[in-house]
Amino acid sequence: MYAFAGFWPGEGASEAQFQSTQNRCVLIVNADDWGRSRAETDAILKCCALGRVTAVSAMVFMEDSERAAAMAKEAGLDVGLHLNFSQRFTGRTGSGLVERAHARIARFLTTSRYAVLLYHPGLRKDFRCVYQAQAGEFVRLYGKPPSHFDGHQHQHLCANLLADGCLPQGAIVRRSFSFWPGEKGALNRLCRRLLDGVLGRRQRMTDYFLDLSQYLAKGAMQRVYELARVGTVELMTHPIRSAESDYLLSAEHEKGLSGLVCWNFAVMCRREALG
Repeated sequence: MYAFAGFWPGEGASEAQFQSTQNRCVLIVNADDWGRSRAETDAILKCCALGRVTAVSAMVFMEDSERAAAMAKEAGLDVGLHLNFSQRFTGRTGSGLVERAHARIARFLTTSRYAVLLYHPGLRKDFRCVYQAQAGEFVRLYGKPPSHFDGHQHQHLCANLLADGCLPQGAIVRRSFSFWPGEKGALNRLCRRLLDGVLGRRQRMTDYFLDLSQYLAKGAMQRVYELARVGTVELMTHPIRSAESDYLLSAEHEKGLSGLVCWNFAVMCRREALG
């Protein structure tokens, strides 16, 4: 049901497809890096408390992971897993095996910006080991599975993870970036469509995935609000950046949200279950 086509209004969509989106016109404002550091957690929590962030993506085995989990449970936040395959763990893993596997993966993924597109057979066991360790730690901290999955620097879309089916079937997983027609070349857009097609065969996705920082830089936030009136939009944000937190807490953003349905991923799951 949620393996959406990801079309833009007026671009390759039939009238029936376009009309079907009217039943799922939603904006999810999702903050990355929950638990990576105290400063990042606190900046996100401020936005959550005022209803300007509706979901968070948590990092485990980081310096503020334990505190962040306790705060999320107390506040009743919707939390997903922000998988980390490249940044050094700053918290304790309790496993030298996991740390060595993580280091090998990080060396591979940081050799080139295109490394995520390459399947490395020698790291097959390492990817599964590190994924399972992070997923298990999330359940330990939060007492339940993640409501959604994404990744630091979008490395949850790396070839090894997708080809080996590591992510749970049917889970909500962040799609690749959506771009307005003309923003990227035809080859780039085709590659993203193919990637989302592979992801959509096993997982669920929103219609669109956008980056708050990009739309602020272009002065195009109105486009985000417009898309949320015709489909399900995940808007990624990092409130530790002052420009993003200032906007999220602004009267301008409050006005833009007027009339929109702002959900989180857990509500999306419940709505789907009810049909």
